[in-house]
Amino acid sequence: MTSPDQFEIFLTTFPGLEATLCAEVRGKGFKLAKPVPGGVTIRGGWPEVWRANLWIRGAGRVLARIDAFHVTHLAHLDSRARQVPWASLLRPDMPVRVEASCAASRLYHSGAVEQRIATAIRETLGAPVAAEAGITVMARIEHDRCTLSLDTSGEPLHKRGYKAAVNPAPLRETMASLFLLACGYDGREPVLDPMCGAGTFVIEAAEIAARLNPGRQRHFAFEHFATFDSEAWARMRAVASSRAPAARCHGSDRDAGAVAMSRANADRAGVASHVEFRQCTISDAAPPEGPPGLVMVNPPYGARMGDKAALVPLYRALGQVLRQRFAGWRVGLVTGEPSLAQATALPFLPPAAPVPHGGLRVSLYRTAPLP
Repeated sequence: MTSPDQFEIFLTTFPGLEATLCAEVRGKGFKLAKPVPGGVTIRGGWPEVWRANLWIRGAGRVLARIDAFHVTHLAHLDSRARQVPWASLLRPDMPVRVEASCAASRLYHSGAVEQRIATAIRETLGAPVAAEAGITVMARIEHDRCTLSLDTSGEPLHKRGYKAAVNPAPLRETMASLFLLACGYDGREPVLDPMCGAGTFVIEAAEIAARLNPGRQRHFAFEHFATFDSEAWARMRAVASSRAPAARCHGSDRDAGAVAMSRANADRAGVASHVEFRQCTISDAAPPEGPPGLVMVNPPYGARMGDKAALVPLYRALGQVLRQRFAGWRVGLVTGEPSLAQATALPFLPPAAPVPHGGLRVSLYRTAPLP
């Protein structure tokens, strides 16, 4: 049984970005951070769970590992599920749902696993079980080992709480922040996104520069757990970590609607004074005054938003503008199509492995400072 004071905490991320998330987690001072397939593990207690939800930009969810045991048949699962101290973890008045996955195990029917665990919770704790409940108990049975976790986040962590409007094929905030980190961005240089869409890269960069906690504007599932201490949480949230950014973050887009959307999102995020958006085409893009920084861009790449061949001129124009006007700037370009990245003729470093994104696979292409 897991210690109530120290247990394993699992921060999920996109496959392929585990090392980048681990660098962020370690940089925020979490101990024993270790990259594993699908995320990063740390050890801690409930304060570390709260802090991870509040602080970490790149995690999709924060799962508290509450128990793990060997199991080979449903009767054994039923018995072990009833030994979990549910009353010390969850409240009897809050509905719960159970999600299970099974792989390479004698217990292979996830629906039966969910039913047994849900029944154990309902009969030992008294909490109602509902498909639409905001609290999720997750069971993973792999090679006959069952790991039980509580999803402490609730809504996925890319939902920061400020974005009312999005454009087609948006990049999740969590992925955007990890790509910024992978490009070496630490908040001390300007960022420009010349195809800003809903402003995701620009707003994430501005928040990093201002040291704003990504979870500051939203609520979490753990606020409805039996382990929740509202006074301690209020003190944690009240710690002001913000600073005046060293540089502004800039976005532009040829679409007036995207520019208006970006400005509205930045305003809701509280970073309007740290960012600047303007309407212009790629051919009119120019670096802002001041030192060079990072161009971060997620152009359309055909699989969803148009024919790939029709996008080649756009990528060529982007590459030409960056090579001619952005000497000293680094470039980070996200695309699902290697041929489009090559059409820019930019001197990319070897790309990392592709990352799943909304049914596609995208890669981050990076340059050193442009000559």
